[in-house]
Amino acid sequence: MKKYIPYILGILLFTAIAILIFTGDDKKRTGKFDERITLRKIDKIPYGTYAAFHNLKYLFPEATIYSSRLEPGYWDSISNYEPGQAFIAVTDRFGADEYEMNRLISFAENGNDVFISARYISSVADEKLGCSSSAFDFTYIGIEDLKENMQISLTSPPFVKKSVYVYPGKSYSSYFTSTDTSTTYILGQDEKGRANFIHLRAGKGNFYIHLEPLAFSNYFILHKNNIDYYEKVLSLINPATKKIIWDEYYLYKRQGNEGSEKNRDWMTVLFRYPALKAALLTAIFSLLIYVFLEMRRKQRYIPELAKTRNDSLEFVKTIGRLYYDKGDHKNLCKKMSAYFLEHIRTKYKLATGNLNEDFIENLKFKTGRPEAEVRSIVSFIKQLNVVPAVTQKELMSFYKQLESFYKNE
Repeated sequence: MKKYIPYILGILLFTAIAILIFTGDDKKRTGKFDERITLRKIDKIPYGTYAAFHNLKYLFPEATIYSSRLEPGYWDSISNYEPGQAFIAVTDRFGADEYEMNRLISFAENGNDVFISARYISSVADEKLGCSSSAFDFTYIGIEDLKENMQISLTSPPFVKKSVYVYPGKSYSSYFTSTDTSTTYILGQDEKGRANFIHLRAGKGNFYIHLEPLAFSNYFILHKNNIDYYEKVLSLINPATKKIIWDEYYLYKRQGNEGSEKNRDWMTVLFRYPALKAALLTAIFSLLIYVFLEMRRKQRYIPELAKTRNDSLEFVKTIGRLYYDKGDHKNLCKKMSAYFLEHIRTKYKLATGNLNEDFIENLKFKTGRPEAEVRSIVSFIKQLNVVPAVTQKELMSFYKQLESFYKNE
């Protein structure tokens, strides 16, 4: 009989989960309003951005539209240095760090547009853009606590006249508490006249920062004539733009808001039906008790595993001893540097054809090693093609630098 217990418990657990799933779909079958805020381009629910994303091809008929989940500067579809491109991010949290902001600013300075709509702007972004926003981290606040009936407006100028737009849905109500008036132009406001949409110049390009991402949700855009708001806001982007990135990196970088919403939906269904809750918990606890009892009776001694050796370091030592005996220090340094660059290409996916300042910055960022250490190694490798010979002292210094790098990366 004992051998059938796991199967019986497994069937009970599967049945309880199946009931939970089908019960959770009652919302869809009964047509209940879906209040999940996802802001994803594939979602046609009220607070998805399917309409905003798919209407880009009508606003920019000559442009190629891409979507990307790669961090700024590592896009595979647009260039960091060519003009006539646009970056659009509609997300709950724009949690850019200093490195990402520098890449976006450089992208804009080369003649491109950066458009960001988020209710939360990181402190690094605030500092770089010379503004302060009112947004707080709403991780512990449910969507039921958000304000209803959004009202926002576009200012005149640059628009022909001041236009007000409303809808009965959710609103984050974020706004700018302060801006640098010497560099910032206010484009939009909330119902209290507080700025929630600004423009900044960056070299040959532009930054547009918008603090009400729900204005790009399906619900808002498709409500009455609110598509006019969407068209006017995005008309600020250069109409001659040839490539557009719809960013999803910051949408998925955020701290699991979507997952918490899904968990709340499941928990709501679970606690709505006490009998289902009791059945599911009983099945789970019974299965756990059985597993723990079996572990106590059958657990065997687990041998201690030897610490993993650093094969990269051992290989470098072996090659070093081989060439050191011959006294050809320069040749040995070249072999060591070749292996080092191959290691960088393989582990960190960095091109090593041009050992310039960008390479040093990227290597420092990916490895977390001090800039002085990285710069010293790269400089020595570059000098190998110039110097006629390498002394024993220089060889030992280079070896110690590589040894330290491999041990601490």
